[in-house]
Amino acid sequence: MKAYLLEKPGAPENLQLGKIEKPALQKNEVLVKVRAISINPVDAKTREGKSLYNTLKETPPVILGWDISGEVVAVGEAVSFFQPGDEVFGMVNFPGHGRAYAEYVAAPEAHLAHKPANVPHHEAAAATLAALTAWQVLVHEAKIQPGQHVLIHAAAGGVGHFAVQIAKYFKATVIGTASSENHDFLRNMGADEQIDYHDFNVEDVVMDMDIVLDSLGEENTRRSLKTLKDGGKIISILGGAKEEVQALAKKRNIEAKNYLVHSSGEDQAKIADLLGQGLLQSHVSHVYDFSEMAKAHEQVETHKTRGKVVVTVS
Repeated sequence: MKAYLLEKPGAPENLQLGKIEKPALQKNEVLVKVRAISINPVDAKTREGKSLYNTLKETPPVILGWDISGEVVAVGEAVSFFQPGDEVFGMVNFPGHGRAYAEYVAAPEAHLAHKPANVPHHEAAAATLAALTAWQVLVHEAKIQPGQHVLIHAAAGGVGHFAVQIAKYFKATVIGTASSENHDFLRNMGADEQIDYHDFNVEDVVMDMDIVLDSLGEENTRRSLKTLKDGGKIISILGGAKEEVQALAKKRNIEAKNYLVHSSGEDQAKIADLLGQGLLQSHVSHVYDFSEMAKAHEQVETHKTRGKVVVTVS
């Protein structure tokens, strides 16, 4: 099968398309013929030798990627939930070695969900790492409740646009930060208020939030403490809740923590249900062919993508 191999970290061109054997299945795994792959910022950082690279290089060959949608073609002897012919999607083995940049992927049964029949593969692939991050942060970590006020930074991005929709599903009031050209997009996603971070310091115009989802890092996490009510929660998906930030938060009875998404077929099934009902939508702004993986990485690295970047596999 064809797969992108990363023999050494570096530029997008370091992703070299080669041929390797199809993966052998463990008893709890299914073999998925991949139809679409979602590309995330963590993919690009890992390709550069940062983030998860040191973990992946322990089990060569290094094949990036975690987000897939496709068709089951074989199952391990202990698999009971899926069978050949099923269309599935999910985030595979994160934060381990997902090996998603390939024509076939061996995925643990517990990391996948059935793809809704009315959702195309490229939209399903998009609703994996980013959607799971938003779901796990808001539902499991923040324990979002109806009527709460939620601030979502970078709300037009991959995680952000899912977080806006999920928060609205739980009947929260949502404020999203984004550049002005993305404000109509945020309105369409359901955001109640949009703030252009170029024009305002968010902490000067937002207050009494119950929940803040931060995807920008330490300085933004610190500044965002001022937007929270006493007893509120701020969760950073970029490691922004450093010890100093946590100490400042504690003085106001604010919970400040970091969070890293993990593979979960159970959570993926909840997302599948919302997608199937049309209550959650993937916005895929760029679709590339499998031969254009480097271009997909270059787009992610602009940090200006509205929604998601997806690669399709024929």
